[in-house]
Amino acid sequence: MRKVLGSFVAFATLASGWGGQMKTPGALSLWYPEAAPTWLHALPLGNGRLGAMVFGGVTKEQVMLNESSLWSGGPKNWDNPDAKAQIPLIREALAKEDYALAQSLTQKMQGPYTQSYVPLGDLDIEFDLPAGAVSNYRRELPLGDAVATTTFSQGGVEFRREAFVSYPDNVIVYRFTASKPGSISFRASFRSQCPTTVRPVGSNGLALLGRAPAHAEPNYRSKEPSIVYDEKIGMGFSSVLRAVTIGGSVTSDSNGLRVRGASEVTLVLSNSTGFRGFDKQPENDSIRSMERAKRTVEKATKRPFGELKERHQADHRRLFNRVSIDLGPGRSDVPTDERVIDWKKNGDAGLEALLFQYGRYLLIASSRKGGQPANLQGIWNPMMRPPWSSNYTTNINAQMNYWPAETTNLPECAEPMLGFIADLAQNGAKTAKTNYGWRGWTAHHNSDLWRQSGAVGAYGEGSPTWANFNLGGAWMSLQLWEHYAFTQDRSFLKRAYPILKGAAQFGLDALYEKDGVLVTAPSVSAENVFLVNGKGYEVSIGTTQDMAILRALFGVTARAAKELGVDSDFQAELATSRSKLRHEKVGSKGQLVEWSQEYGEAEPLHRHVSHLIGAYPAADITPQSRPDLAAAVSKTLDLRGDDSTGWSMSWKLALRARLHEPEAAHRMLNYLIRLVGSDKTTYAGGGGVYPNLFGAHPPFQIDGNFGTAAGMAEMLVQSHRVNSDGRVIVELLPALPKAWPNGSVKGLRVRGGATVDIAWQNGELKSWKLHGKRDRFVVENRGLTVL
Repeated sequence: MRKVLGSFVAFATLASGWGGQMKTPGALSLWYPEAAPTWLHALPLGNGRLGAMVFGGVTKEQVMLNESSLWSGGPKNWDNPDAKAQIPLIREALAKEDYALAQSLTQKMQGPYTQSYVPLGDLDIEFDLPAGAVSNYRRELPLGDAVATTTFSQGGVEFRREAFVSYPDNVIVYRFTASKPGSISFRASFRSQCPTTVRPVGSNGLALLGRAPAHAEPNYRSKEPSIVYDEKIGMGFSSVLRAVTIGGSVTSDSNGLRVRGASEVTLVLSNSTGFRGFDKQPENDSIRSMERAKRTVEKATKRPFGELKERHQADHRRLFNRVSIDLGPGRSDVPTDERVIDWKKNGDAGLEALLFQYGRYLLIASSRKGGQPANLQGIWNPMMRPPWSSNYTTNINAQMNYWPAETTNLPECAEPMLGFIADLAQNGAKTAKTNYGWRGWTAHHNSDLWRQSGAVGAYGEGSPTWANFNLGGAWMSLQLWEHYAFTQDRSFLKRAYPILKGAAQFGLDALYEKDGVLVTAPSVSAENVFLVNGKGYEVSIGTTQDMAILRALFGVTARAAKELGVDSDFQAELATSRSKLRHEKVGSKGQLVEWSQEYGEAEPLHRHVSHLIGAYPAADITPQSRPDLAAAVSKTLDLRGDDSTGWSMSWKLALRARLHEPEAAHRMLNYLIRLVGSDKTTYAGGGGVYPNLFGAHPPFQIDGNFGTAAGMAEMLVQSHRVNSDGRVIVELLPALPKAWPNGSVKGLRVRGGATVDIAWQNGELKSWKLHGKRDRFVVENRGLTVL
């Protein structure tokens, strides 16, 4: 019989030597032997507000700059008062199976498109270097340090450059040193795709002042002008740079900042925008933004470089070091992009661990208190019209961005999204009343900095299958309950409950009875099309996606009300309606049916698997509670195929893990760890990672990174079930693949307010420790209770 060592630790810490030695810093590093030739090779840095992409050029360095609140436009009216009159007409058309009419009527419920996330600019640095060939070049990003370094030798001099973005001091820091005194000379300058001016700030500073567009069309629209500027509308912004030198001289004018003959230089930079809140028009005066950025830089430069770096790393490590993972040996001596290429041939469990930790790193860098939530590209964007406006896409992508926040022990990083949902609910209440005449609040397929809650589509041009999805707010609200489930923070639940209740009220009003069950209409299955007599349609009645979202929402809202001891009548209403929701159906191929009936499929390999929400991220379908439906979910994944967009494969990874299918889950990494060379938009497949490990849809979408980290965590521990007496069931190694025979993980979080450490050997559980209150949990391993 196997002997498994297990124990509880009541909110204590592990002994330092548990689970083997920590990996060397190089094991968790991205590194390359040459400078980045493109943005998708550059190294990302961020603090949740400031984003930087560092290219590591030798003679010409480029740092692309972003600020999380720099968007086009401002608050506007996106609601459509004519929309609610369409609802009875749509339902009547659907009752007659006139799908074409239902679709055209649904388009009459649309409003304007969202605004776009805008790049701030570039810091260009042109160095004067000694003659000679470059040797010993190395560009590296150790994830545990969050400091990008570039080192090389030229002309007998060794050069070292270090860049980081500090959360405590709210600045970007770039330091240059050399082995020979007086060897650092360069000119630094700003440029931007927005209209800007540059001015000196004293003798050692430089400021960029600009204004964002009043409007930017989505990249997939051909309408001209695609970018509109207005003197009175558009957010002002500024970036302020200051040089602190040892030796040499510094001068500054409108052409740039010039350093000559220094032995050491530290550049300190901060950005500021005219954003004043989601419901207020932004300042268009960039002078005010410059003054704010200037004050931040002045305060930071009072600290020496060593102190700035120490404060930054202490803050980053406080979050990053909560979780360590060892999945087996890796090839950290090989450049990162080469590791990706060689992975299938040579195996590299260390690369898989690196990809997991990279997801956590990117969440820390792109989502911190005081900034905006991570958007489609996190915080990094080089384009004025980025793919899908780099907005918040709420039919999967915005939700997936925060799947790893709780399980991988980064709950603070969820705070921007939790605040975003609260803001969205305010606007969404107006949309619910205006567009539907219903209670509560709603949000549709897209949102932006201004918390747009109305349907997009340019008043009838958009496809309803994405534009008219009206349960985006309901789905996003589930994140509120997840945050409580993991943290057990009752004060948070009290604040979150009215938002949950409002989303549930909208869901209740969206339902109507048909054939003895409750359904929704107009209803869509995310971005997919069904066939009737060979013709494609988008709008139907009670899609499985809608039913799954409402089933989960009604369940957690009732639990929240019960936990708080409030709204007993509302709890009963939710329970009654939940029991009457249209039930899931198993189709002729053994699959979970996507719509209310088994229509033909226009795209059998479609990237979205929204009808599987009930299995993950919700937990209404599990192998234990509903094995027949779990088998249907598995069959659906078989029929959909593995290869797809990056984020889709991450979702399939998490679903396979939830179904306890370890080899199928790990098989998804065969596609996710695949080097992608194109940034051209594709929908049918070809996802993977870029040379800097950014997730490839393609193009770049960061949800693939986050979804992969969440899915890998789901392979190692699960906690979504509760037993009959209310205790959380913690499953250890529920989907451990053969590719990870020996390993350990420390610090993953489980629902109920605990963390868990696990070690395994030869594919079997070796030891475990759970830090939490014993009476809250049951611990299982492969169906056997170990406590």
